[in-house]
This record gives sequence, structure tokens and C-alpha cells, in this order.
Amino acid sequence: MLRVEDIRVSYGQVAALWGVSFDVGQGEIVALVGGNGAGKTTTLKTISGLLRPSGGRVMLGEDELQQRSTMEIVDRGVVQVPEGRKLFPEMTVRDNLLLGAFRPASRSLQADRLARVYEIFPRLHEREKQVAGTLSGGEQQMVAIGRGLMAGPKVLMLDEPSLGLAPIMVEEMFRVIVEINRAGTTVLLVEQNTEHALAIAHRGFVLESGRVVLAGTGPELLANEKVREAYLGL
Repeated sequence: MLRVEDIRVSYGQVAALWGVSFDVGQGEIVALVGGNGAGKTTTLKTISGLLRPSGGRVMLGEDELQQRSTMEIVDRGVVQVPEGRKLFPEMTVRDNLLLGAFRPASRSLQADRLARVYEIFPRLHEREKQVAGTLSGGEQQMVAIGRGLMAGPKVLMLDEPSLGLAPIMVEEMFRVIVEINRAGTTVLLVEQNTEHALAIAHRGFVLESGRVVLAGTGPELLANEKVREAYLGL
């Protein structure tokens, strides 16, 4: 469904990605893992059109995305849930969610999609009139993911969804990601919690210093000696 082919990205004179290539099949959860500064978030921003690559291609099926605007990419079904949630803290939960369906193609489907988000996250239904800034970190992450789902993604890209969450909420967040995937949404997951990410991923890619250095199924990478030593502390 999604192919990243030899993308290269620089911040000024500093190269961040050096020919990164990987693919995400329809219906998969694919994890991008690696340490700080490996290029994971830069990769997502490049796919979503927030950064322009100096080389390479991003393909959704046969459609090239790398020169399209972020709005065009969202309209085609590639949606990013950013690190840090990026909610509007003085707006209600419901209004934050509805912002995910602001594009014309999504507006007529707002009610159905909102009902689905509330089905996945019943707590948000209970708090729909509450100001988002007063929610717990886990609840705010639910809103961020729910807002992404409101756009009707074919590919949902999640950037560090477990960051800063309590352990019990981390478990819940990964359970929800699996549920979203089983309902038919392809997921590209960027996550420093390597063990959890690879445990739910069909396949994974390890980034180091802007390059893909390892690839395999989730179980293969979890059993890989280098991954266990570098990222799992084993």
C-alpha cells in the first residue's frame, strides 16, 4: 500500500535520512524503531508532506506523494498522529475530534466516524464536553488518535503513542492500536518502546543514523541479538 523508496532528507547541511526504503502492506502493522535521532519522526513527516525529500519517492499504490501538499496526502488517506498529541487545550474533546474531519471529503461522514471513535474510546464519549487541556495524558492520547481516525485513514501513522504514559495506559494504547488494525486500518508505528511495538507488529524496520539497518517480522526482530542488546537491554 505504502512504499518509501530511497528517500533522503536534510536539515540545512545536516543529513537526517540517507536513502531510507521500506514498504507497508495493506492491513499490516509496521513498526519503525530505533534510538533518539535515528530519523523515525523525520520519516513520518516526509511521508505526510511536512518535509520535502531531496531525493527518492513516497508512493501510495501508484500515486506519488512526495511533491503533494499535506492536505492532498490526508485526502488520499495517509494521516499522521503527531508526537506530543498537539491538541487544542482550550477546546472540548468533541471539537478537537471534529477537527480531524475538517476536509470536505470527511465532513459528510463526521457523525458515523465520531460514533466509531466513541466506540473505541468510551471514555471520550463520557468527556466529550470537557476541555482537552484538563484530561490526563492517556486521555489526551486517545483524543489525538481519535482525531486521526476522524479523517478516515487508509494508513494511520502513529508517532510515539506511548510517550509519557503510565504503564497501565501503555498496555491499553497498544491494545487499541491492534483493535484499529483488525478493523481494517493499516498502521505505521514509530515507537521507542521497542518491545511493545515489535510485539504487535507484523513487520519492523530498525533505523540508525538515518538508515535502515535491520528488517524482519516482529518476532524475528525481537529475537535478534543486536536488537535485544541495543534496544531491549537484554
